[in-house]
Amino acid sequence: MGDPRALRCVSCRTEYGPDELEYTCPTCGPRRGTLEFLYDYDALRSELTRERLAADGERSMWRYLPLLPIRDARFIQQLLVGWTPIYRAPALGRELGFAELLVKDDGRNPTASYKDRASSLVVIAAQEKGKEVVTCASTGNAASSLAGFAAATDLETVIFVPERAPEAKVAQLLIYGARVFVVRGSYDVAYDLAAEAADAFGWYNRSAAMNPYLVEGKKTGALELAEQLGWDLPDAVFVSVGDGSVISGVCKGFEEMRTLGWTDRVPAVIGVQAERSAPVARSFDRFDGVTVEIDDGPADTVADSICVGAPRDIVKAVTYVTRNGGRFVVVSDEEILDAIRVLARRTGVFAEPAGAAAFAGAARLARAGELKEKRVAILVTGNGLKDVRAARSAVGEPTVIDPVLARVEEAL
Repeated sequence: MGDPRALRCVSCRTEYGPDELEYTCPTCGPRRGTLEFLYDYDALRSELTRERLAADGERSMWRYLPLLPIRDARFIQQLLVGWTPIYRAPALGRELGFAELLVKDDGRNPTASYKDRASSLVVIAAQEKGKEVVTCASTGNAASSLAGFAAATDLETVIFVPERAPEAKVAQLLIYGARVFVVRGSYDVAYDLAAEAADAFGWYNRSAAMNPYLVEGKKTGALELAEQLGWDLPDAVFVSVGDGSVISGVCKGFEEMRTLGWTDRVPAVIGVQAERSAPVARSFDRFDGVTVEIDDGPADTVADSICVGAPRDIVKAVTYVTRNGGRFVVVSDEEILDAIRVLARRTGVFAEPAGAAAFAGAARLARAGELKEKRVAILVTGNGLKDVRAARSAVGEPTVIDPVLARVEEAL
């Protein structure tokens, strides 16, 4: 099991004991003071090797347990998280000019999103810490993920979602037994209310960026991608971006992989945001290498999972992507809806809007003549059934007929 040696503030770089702080750096505050776990990488180089991984029959994210901040394996649930499939799309890749196109489908996780990697870890942490109630604000996926993993424990779950949260995601929450508050306002308003309630009532907060365990779970997607490809890494990995925690986790996973000597290079991680919800991309473009400029604003996009105006992990996302050598690209809602159709019809993978946004970003760069003859991977972070309304808006209406063969012939 993992044994982190410290928590470090992403801004001031102050190190704290692994159990010294619950959430963020007291000096830098909740936006700039998000924390990252550090490990004894020298010791891990001999303990966690590619050869040991190859011999491990565990087919879930828990195969990376020595690199995760979990101390009590009793709390690991039987729900199968991670080791999601990678599909090759040769014809579509050729059309885009890529040497290879790979699609990793994290909609295959237990609650149908990438967020299961983080929530499974947080639920374990909550039990290790003796918490009774877990909470978070979410546009839907993080919340349903938290509720799903808490359902089979003694933990109670209280969730805050914005009123525009998709019906399917709210239904998931209620089915799992969560107490759900639909907040009149945006995700950012719900986020602040959840933080206020957690502080007032002593609940354990899983909200994005606030909790340092989240990035640790999310980094396993990068480790898996590399291992499943036999360490033959792609040139670029596309990830949709809302709060910035997923892309931070992916970058950290690749960085730790190189630190441990599993590979001598890492792919460029390319973040994708919607045009009307792109504060992280704006900050990245203005980053001077020292101070991340936080540029909040209103957010509005069909991709509810990345509809964030005040991203909470913005500092980590910008600094990690810079260090990785990656970049950001911005796409329109029309491109996202088109990406849902293309992915489904050309690969069989049905992605929710945020999951398809990653493909939309790759397609945009391909149209600009970039990434020619490069190997490209797409992280699909959520299943399309999470937001059926958006999917219906991306396609035409079905044909309604009387139950008579002649009507079928007429329609054809």
